[in-house]
Amino acid sequence: MKIRLKLFFALFFATLGMFAWHAPQVHAATTYTIGTDVTFPPFVYANSNNKYVGIDMELIRSIAKEEGFKVNIKPLGFNAAVQSLSSGQIDGVIAGMTITDERKQTLNFSTPYYESGIVMAVAPSSKITSLKGLKGKTVAVKTGTQGATYANSIKDKYGFKIVTFDDSDNVYNDVKTGNSAACFDDSAVLNYGVKTGLGLKIVTKPTDVGQYGFAVKKGQNQKLLKMFNAGLAKLKKNGKYDQIIKKYTGKAATTKTSKSNSEGSTFFGLLRQNQKAILSGILETLKLTIVSIICATIFGILVGLLGVLPNKFARGISTTIVYIFRGLPLLVLALFIYNGVPSLTGTKIPAFVAGIITLTLNEGAYTAAFVKGGIEAVDIGQMEAARSLGLPFGKAMGKVILPQGIKIMIPSFINQFIITLKDTSILSIIGILELTQTGKIIIARNLEGFKVWAIIAVIYLLIITLLTLLSKWVERRIND
Repeated sequence: MKIRLKLFFALFFATLGMFAWHAPQVHAATTYTIGTDVTFPPFVYANSNNKYVGIDMELIRSIAKEEGFKVNIKPLGFNAAVQSLSSGQIDGVIAGMTITDERKQTLNFSTPYYESGIVMAVAPSSKITSLKGLKGKTVAVKTGTQGATYANSIKDKYGFKIVTFDDSDNVYNDVKTGNSAACFDDSAVLNYGVKTGLGLKIVTKPTDVGQYGFAVKKGQNQKLLKMFNAGLAKLKKNGKYDQIIKKYTGKAATTKTSKSNSEGSTFFGLLRQNQKAILSGILETLKLTIVSIICATIFGILVGLLGVLPNKFARGISTTIVYIFRGLPLLVLALFIYNGVPSLTGTKIPAFVAGIITLTLNEGAYTAAFVKGGIEAVDIGQMEAARSLGLPFGKAMGKVILPQGIKIMIPSFINQFIITLKDTSILSIIGILELTQTGKIIIARNLEGFKVWAIIAVIYLLIITLLTLLSKWVERRIND
């Protein structure tokens, strides 16, 4: 039994080590990891080639070129990007972030590079024309944005409720479907959206005008901040800055985007236009699933076996591990590992590795529970008979109990494999470009939320169906 446990531990840590070794290595000192929100056009979004473009992206790349450093863009979403910056996982954030006194408490900002106010948008058929019309209504906002801050500051005065979303598309769709009466967002973003076919109308003038800035964690990466300011000054002086603004906000830009969206508005058009991005998302999802299920299975079997050992301490460890990691929401666990742990240790954890650890702990806890249950489901007389024949506990477990218990566990293993595949979608919160995150990025560009999510849903169903058929085949072969 001890040899088997040692073998399991060796396999488990060898698997984790292998993928940690293949994880993205720490960049050289001249390369900075920059977090952003890729669902925020015209500042940041992915074009038809799945390349991140927009005012913010072109600014940071042009400044990097001017100042002689490189950037690695991390598509995290606005709220997650700010959290990752605070935990030290990334070096800076550029995502249309308004400079505020509150944010200055924890962040250092660059020289402002854009100015924008907050406006309110409603559905085209809405009769609401001012803030007074919001009384008793629900308003949609995006988590962590200045639009959300402004809405919260006036909600009591005008008597409306607030619902928050992590993505702009969900904010706008909530208004278009009638669940919310209006939404608040940056004027530059909503103006761009309206001109490119968003399907909303703006009914207020810009207010609570603020300035956008590039941010680093307070007291850190001051060299990067100085280079950004120096590069921005050079771009404004040589005319490059004005060219970038015009490129993404001028009539030609909005007309081109609107035309591109209309050409790719059918299901097949969307598939054809985004096939590379979707395929990449599928491969990342499968990679996460396979690696996680291997690690979770090894981890779960180890913890499950501890739960049936004739030792109170071992059983206590098993029960505690299962209780903790089965009780924690997967989203909370992912954010804790990716942002919380680095805050304490000062050591960065690559997103892929953080995702694998998250799924291993969560899915492994469930695996441990049914491994323990499967073993305990074997008639107790089997162990007693084996021990009466002189077999030690380890051999009795390996030769008599486990072969019977495995047959009981097989359906649960198959089910857990499918659950793990679906749970990978939650890892989009830490910036992993799996299938769900890919869908969000596509929607930010073409605003075809229903059609894109329908495509993503069908792909998940097809993959799960194929995996279920394969698992059933394996189950039949084992039981024959």
